[in-house]
Amino acid sequence: MDGFQTKTRKRPNLAYPHGEARPGLAETIRVAPGIEWVSMPLPFSLKFINLWLIDDGDSWTIVDTGLPLPETRTAWKSLIEARITPDKPLKRVMVTHMHPDHVGCAGWLCHKYGAALWMSRLEYTTCRMLVADTGREAPKTGVDFYRRAGWDDAQIADYQKRFGGFGRGVSQMPDAFHRLADGGAFRMAGQDWEVIIGNGHSPEHACLYCPALNLLISGDQLLPRISSNVSVHPTEPDADPLLDWMDSCQKLLDRLPEDVLVLPAHNEPFRGAHARLRHLIDGHETGLARLKRRMESGPIKVMDTFTSLFGRAIAADEVGMATGEAIAHLNCLIHRGEVVAHTGDDGVSRYSLV
Repeated sequence: MDGFQTKTRKRPNLAYPHGEARPGLAETIRVAPGIEWVSMPLPFSLKFINLWLIDDGDSWTIVDTGLPLPETRTAWKSLIEARITPDKPLKRVMVTHMHPDHVGCAGWLCHKYGAALWMSRLEYTTCRMLVADTGREAPKTGVDFYRRAGWDDAQIADYQKRFGGFGRGVSQMPDAFHRLADGGAFRMAGQDWEVIIGNGHSPEHACLYCPALNLLISGDQLLPRISSNVSVHPTEPDADPLLDWMDSCQKLLDRLPEDVLVLPAHNEPFRGAHARLRHLIDGHETGLARLKRRMESGPIKVMDTFTSLFGRAIAADEVGMATGEAIAHLNCLIHRGEVVAHTGDDGVSRYSLV
């Protein structure tokens, strides 16, 4: 779900204060007063996720948690059991958004150490909804959605086989949570922090900003080297998440200083947020323009868009994310009034310029 790599125009030059350093398993790197960088493995093309261990003086906070893999749980135990005491417990687990590499160990940590879960409301409820799909058969609406996108029988069968797998990447969620809301203020690491909500990559993604430290824990809302996946899903086939994403990039541009230190979920901490945010917005606008040029020669199907959008061949295990992101771009053009969609007798949608 995170970090769908695309080939776009040259990325801006960013500053990486820690270079290519990365903490080893069950090790940390101090990135700011009271804030330690933790790295956990992932079994994906993205090999690691960045997590954050925060010293609150009288307690500890964890921001994002990793997948519930045996090695991740063992590493967390090694990191925190030597630190937490009855007088300094693990008080809370904050989760930027509900994708399993971020929320996967949250329930386990909360239950094991008596910590409270802090999330935005839509991220919490969406996570609980997706977990509830575990064991269900793929719905007809989902099959029809991917048929309209032009998937073949083998791809549909793979979707049906994988459906409901989200819950297998998430430990049992707590039955209550503390809400993170846009503009909300809280104390962490001895400083005042603010919640900045972004949308598009996930329903209500919480970024955490500390003006005194000039630091942003960005989750997947702002990454230095890869563009987070922005997808339409079968549950809301007419959605326009790309507009939400670009509006969120502009929102961060308006609310963050240019030299803020960004602590992203993937790749390394960096400075240069404004240049990177403009690059992300411009990159999607370029993709939209390419799609319109592609349609000048006639209607296209979703599966015809990949080269124009991503500039490379799409591997079999990337087709789901590529399809969702392609539909996000096409839906954005529909909402702008520049493109229309027609579903043919074969059940496949074709898109053409107005």
